[in-house]
Amino acid sequence: MATTEDRPEVESGTGEWRRELYEAAPERQGELFSTISGLENEPLYTPDSVEIDYDRDLGYPGVYPFTRGVYPSMYRGRLWTMRQFAGFGTAEETNERFRYLLDHGQTGLSTAFDMPTLMGYDSDHPRSLGEVGREGVAIDSLADVETLFEGIPLAEVSTSMTINAPSAMLLAFYACVGEQQGVSAAELRGTIQTDILKEYIAQKEWIFPPEPSMRLVTDMVEFCAREMPKWHPISISGYHIREAGSNAIQELAFTLADGFAYVDAAIERGLDVDDFAPRLSFFFNAHVDFFEEIAKYRAARRIWARELRERYGAKNPRSWLMRFHTQTAGVSLTAQQPEVNIVRTALEAMAAVLGGTQSLHTNSFDEALALPTEDAVRIALRTQQVIAHETGAGNTIDPLGGSYYLEDLTNRLEAEAYDYFDRIEKLGGVVAAIKENFFQREIADASFRYQHEVEQKQRIIVGVNRYELEDEPEVEILRIDPALERKQIERVQALRGRRDSAAVEASLAAVANAADREDANLMPALLEAARAYVTLGEMCDALRQVWGTWRETPVF
Repeated sequence: MATTEDRPEVESGTGEWRRELYEAAPERQGELFSTISGLENEPLYTPDSVEIDYDRDLGYPGVYPFTRGVYPSMYRGRLWTMRQFAGFGTAEETNERFRYLLDHGQTGLSTAFDMPTLMGYDSDHPRSLGEVGREGVAIDSLADVETLFEGIPLAEVSTSMTINAPSAMLLAFYACVGEQQGVSAAELRGTIQTDILKEYIAQKEWIFPPEPSMRLVTDMVEFCAREMPKWHPISISGYHIREAGSNAIQELAFTLADGFAYVDAAIERGLDVDDFAPRLSFFFNAHVDFFEEIAKYRAARRIWARELRERYGAKNPRSWLMRFHTQTAGVSLTAQQPEVNIVRTALEAMAAVLGGTQSLHTNSFDEALALPTEDAVRIALRTQQVIAHETGAGNTIDPLGGSYYLEDLTNRLEAEAYDYFDRIEKLGGVVAAIKENFFQREIADASFRYQHEVEQKQRIIVGVNRYELEDEPEVEILRIDPALERKQIERVQALRGRRDSAAVEASLAAVANAADREDANLMPALLEAARAYVTLGEMCDALRQVWGTWRETPVF
């Protein structure tokens, strides 16, 4: 065993240590030591290389700038919400999955919708053929949402709904089910995604042009500020930006830029920032670059707090809080050796927890192959429960705070985000930058660089470009019964046959009239249409006739 006498003395500073000791031991060759975003990492971080101003940059949990967390007690007071994403087939099947998850300890509901619903088409529309219930639950009308939440008391759960272009219609359906259960809109708790800007940037599930889409989002913000004060009308989402191929810097910067655009739109509508900002929420990805992800969340909180307080003049400290949901990275999952995804997901979930998330979804190991089976979903949920109850991760707040490396990484991510804000502003703002394909090109370039690094084996993906298996066993996957599509089509067609046609026509005319008036909020008209059992597709068609649709210029 070496003793202190065997080690060379280093007189002072990191530079001497590096020259006299570190450089004498060659580094591994061929692999990158930078973060996924391309930020270079020094071999060692010390007080010589990192300046930490505790009061300015860290502070205390629940205190501006919220770097260390949005609540004073964080997980010692209350664990994050375990909100597993679920949805497939018809409303009956998803209702069963909801109950299964609640029985196994889930603490919040999160709803996935199928592609026709996301794009504003009914299940019997020709464009829906083959897609009904495939990647989420099929929802055509209020009748489906009644079935979806049958036996689930909305007064006792919070619900998240991942839908964007037709989010106003789903919010109307949900509010109507609350009415039926005797729960007022003012008492409903949950989040609807609504973030249409990231659709143009990354996910590509839009219906209308950007300007009327932003008007509809602002209508929802205004309506919820007045009628649904416990509801989050937008979940400003970096998750899909990351899944499209961005790096952590871009996810951070583009998500916050979208958030500022929504704040600008609501203020322009005439709302006071403190009337709506406390109910804005965020949704981030948790990728495999462990420390970069933790730093990303801390930088995001600090930037949002500063900008809401200083740029927008928010007086209510709750307006400064960035509360966010996290989902582990779908793009990090591999079809090769899928059980290894359990390890990836656990580490990503730990990064989200150490980064201070308010709720969390852990992906199932089989999701690179299909929608998850019940067994895979249970393991994913158990992953969160092990972190919460066995690892000690929540026993102290921000346990990595003050780490020289983490604080330097947080500062660098913050600075890179502000560089992007400047570039977006010079283009005329988020909508103008979308039309210029700025975001799309930046993401495409980042995705290309990452894929090149993987193909060159500079970044190792276990089971993909190292440690492969020649003969992999098959994994049992969830298969959606094709008969469910016919069942859903018959359901929506039967609904049209029994409802009040005159009420439907009057409601649709009112929706179109409200859409054509800049001074009208669409939510009251959509609520009346929902009560008349107007379908989602019919409402979207009424808006298509007034606003038209939108096609982006492709980026090559």
